[in-house]
Amino acid sequence: MQYDFTTVMKRQGHDLVAAERIPFEGVTCREGVDPIPMWVADMSFPTAPCILDAVRERLAFPNFGYFSESDTYYRAIMDWHRIRKGVTDLTPEAIGYENGVLGGVSSAIRMLTTPGDRILLHSPTYVGFTHVLEDTGRKAVHSPLKRDRDGIWRMDYEDMDRKLKAEKIHLAIFCSPHNPTGRVWEREEIEQAMAVYARNDCMVISDEIWSDLILPGYTHIPTQSVSGDAKQRTIAFYAPSKTFSLAGMIGSYHVVYNPLLRDRLNREGQATHYNSQNVLSMAALIGAYTRGGPWLDELLGVLAGNASYVCDFIRDHFPGVKVMRPQGTYMLFLDCGEWCEKHGVSIRALQKRGVEAGVIWQDGEAFCWPNTIRMNLALPRARAEEAMERLRREAFTER
Repeated sequence: MQYDFTTVMKRQGHDLVAAERIPFEGVTCREGVDPIPMWVADMSFPTAPCILDAVRERLAFPNFGYFSESDTYYRAIMDWHRIRKGVTDLTPEAIGYENGVLGGVSSAIRMLTTPGDRILLHSPTYVGFTHVLEDTGRKAVHSPLKRDRDGIWRMDYEDMDRKLKAEKIHLAIFCSPHNPTGRVWEREEIEQAMAVYARNDCMVISDEIWSDLILPGYTHIPTQSVSGDAKQRTIAFYAPSKTFSLAGMIGSYHVVYNPLLRDRLNREGQATHYNSQNVLSMAALIGAYTRGGPWLDELLGVLAGNASYVCDFIRDHFPGVKVMRPQGTYMLFLDCGEWCEKHGVSIRALQKRGVEAGVIWQDGEAFCWPNTIRMNLALPRARAEEAMERLRREAFTER
């Protein structure tokens, strides 16, 4: 490999949430066990060298005055979308900065709805959406995904249509690729979903932050690209943060083609006077989008290998645990209901066993789906193998 995806970094001591926290109150690792962070969605790989180089180049100029987004910034985004997503008509006017995708989602929700309004989401539901709706006083209406005979998560268009009508809903949040299931929607699926939204006069917030982390054999279809109506109906959000592990740098952006929606969203985001970019974040994005393609391509192979290894291990050693091999993202969503029932173990007890063994995973029930666990696979293979062996010996076992 050209890039380093094997070094096991000691992430403790650098104020990193993934390495410093355990997301279960009152549960700790067994004494002497080194924790393996596999919960919050950031990577345990060294940052792409091209990004570090871009930030160093900016640091070589010893001044950090007020600044504005450069033409290079917009060109980097447009070229990235053209090369990686097949979008040929993106313009600087359609691009707007956001401090974070969830911040942008919050602005769009406040712009398009009022407190008490209902918003449609698919479940399992990304926990960040749940928090944003709670914080803004909106109510979530869930349309559960269904698993087909092959275990693939699918949208239920009839359920979506029925709930949009019954609840008089005019805003939906669409997650593409889907977090936490790892599903990459096909063009026909997005077309059908957007047709349901159009029939019900429903605007769409499309979270596409994971859209560059598509595993081999699958293709991301931008929601706005499936029809002229979808292009005008949708506010889409993107960021390099998941792709290049830049969460701590802060910096996302929206793509809005509809000028009325765009103007209103920009005004909502500017109202706080704090929705402004950091100059080093701009340098990091430019470095990632102009020089990061080869690093990303190699990363995708590593993630695909980890996903295959872990899913095969679960199939062979944890009978009763259901999991769809992810098509995108680096998250894995484990349905442990059958295993827990068969062994008389609650999901809380199972989660506790894993953490005590040093596998720091995440409560999947926070994603509005019972008896589940979410796991992060963006770590060196040696750590993934160690985590699976620990789970085999100490969590998924008779006691």
